[in-house]
Amino acid sequence: MKNLRISSVAGRAVGVDGDDIDTDCIFPARHMLRVTFDGLGAFAFGDARNQQREAGATHPFDDPARADARVLLVDRNFGCGSSREHAPQSLLRWNKGVAAIVGDSFAQIFFGNCVAIGIPCVTAAPEDLKALKRAVAADPTLEVAVDLEKKLVKAGSLTINVSIPEATRQQFLTGSWDSVSELLEGKEQVAALAATLPSFGPRKND
Repeated sequence: MKNLRISSVAGRAVGVDGDDIDTDCIFPARHMLRVTFDGLGAFAFGDARNQQREAGATHPFDDPARADARVLLVDRNFGCGSSREHAPQSLLRWNKGVAAIVGDSFAQIFFGNCVAIGIPCVTAAPEDLKALKRAVAADPTLEVAVDLEKKLVKAGSLTINVSIPEATRQQFLTGSWDSVSELLEGKEQVAALAATLPSFGPRKND
């Protein structure tokens, strides 16, 4: 099985401002007609991006200087609303793909959906997050490194502490975040156990 361990993520960053950004904002519902997740990145923040264009402004996800970003910076309660798994899937497929998210806090289901596809979500103190956003806004080329082992985020001369539930952190560090891969790796044990269960064996006539 391939190595699924994620101990750190590094790359340029993009910030999206605003508390309580819900999954419909991240991925508008009308695009859910697709039967696979392929191509969803084009619709990430679709309505917000259109509204910004109509207002003569540029959404961060349309900013050419942010096109290579791999780290997303957000605010409080990001990913609230419905349990739409298309939201993190679209972020994963936007340009080079969001590989980590740093925020004030995350909605629980969104957080879990991110973990399931290998996107670590770490939280930072509000003032530290503001400082990180300022640094990234001032320099689009600044590399932001999210270190899950040390629970730190580094960006140039700035270093901040971040938090992530310990069980989730261990999933990333050990590569056990992908439940499908875990299941496939243990298929022999699954088959052996299934063979001992009456409900999986041949039915007997009463």
